[in-house]
Amino acid sequence: FPDYAELVEPKPATIERTQKLLRADEVLVSFYFADQVGYIWTISKQGPVQFVQIPVGRSQIAKQVAHLRKSLDPGVSTIDEIPAFDVAAHDQGAFTTFFDSSSSQLGHKESISDTAQVLDKMFDAIEYRGFAQESVEELAKFSKVPVFNGLTDLWHPTQMLADVLTMKENSNKKLNDISFAYLGDARNNMGNSLLVTAALLGMDVRLVAPKSLVPKLEIQEIASKLSKPSGAKITITDDLAIGVSGVDFIHTDVWVSMGELENVWNERINLLNPYRVTREVMELTNNKNVKFMHCLPAYYDDKTLIGKKIKDSFGIEGIEVTKEVFQSSNSIVFDQAENRMHTIKALLVETLA
Repeated sequence: FPDYAELVEPKPATIERTQKLLRADEVLVSFYFADQVGYIWTISKQGPVQFVQIPVGRSQIAKQVAHLRKSLDPGVSTIDEIPAFDVAAHDQGAFTTFFDSSSSQLGHKESISDTAQVLDKMFDAIEYRGFAQESVEELAKFSKVPVFNGLTDLWHPTQMLADVLTMKENSNKKLNDISFAYLGDARNNMGNSLLVTAALLGMDVRLVAPKSLVPKLEIQEIASKLSKPSGAKITITDDLAIGVSGVDFIHTDVWVSMGELENVWNERINLLNPYRVTREVMELTNNKNVKFMHCLPAYYDDKTLIGKKIKDSFGIEGIEVTKEVFQSSNSIVFDQAENRMHTIKALLVETLA
């Protein structure tokens, strides 16, 4: 959020306002405006079944999009934002080029500002997925083309588009009547983003976490300020029963976030074990139709190296969520993953077509 002030008073969505929000010197955080979230969601729903059928048809954006990934992770997840951006772009006629830490010198031999000014000569947009929020803001500051925040340690805006769409698809309620709880490490990018997004949209959001793992006061204040005009209900509690009572959706995420060292697992598991999403937690909502959501990847069994290591070290199978919940009929995690592609497609068409 380079500028918090304008977020306070959402205005009706218009194409002119969308273009205004996408000045070259802005990070593309217009997802977080209440009107913009609704607007982009509306675009993605023009084709209720086949989202590709956005009004003017296929191959609308014959553009070049650069992917920049600067992360401490040694590998690229096959189920994160990268494939969603790729498929969404290709399906609408755009071309993508992928740069990761092994194929670029971003921040090492080449400054972020120089990289931005070179890439904007060759590409029509830049999608950044990395660690520092300051990096994506610097890219946007020096770039003359739109910069998409695919994920940083502080925010996960494109995931919010998918999550809002998924909740709307799986509820008959109006958006401001939907309630959801986020369990676990609530001061990570998902906790921050869900809190602010819900505040903007007037939703009932509960962050259920230990007191030491809640969003920073600065972020809580942003959400509180935004909730006043929207009528959002914000609850931040360490009481599991209060937090999940009556909710429509339960969200969680991994307990050790990007950039953190593995040696925090012992402390984190002991601290967060009461907030593990189990069948008992789902039943605690007193809502048989409650849905489970996770931005993925998830550690719900011992079929991954990390999952097996945790099972061998701590004797638990399924870390932030059990296999029983993850694979249950209440789980909508794969619909949630699919919706990243649909909402990103709408985002690309709106900004580049």
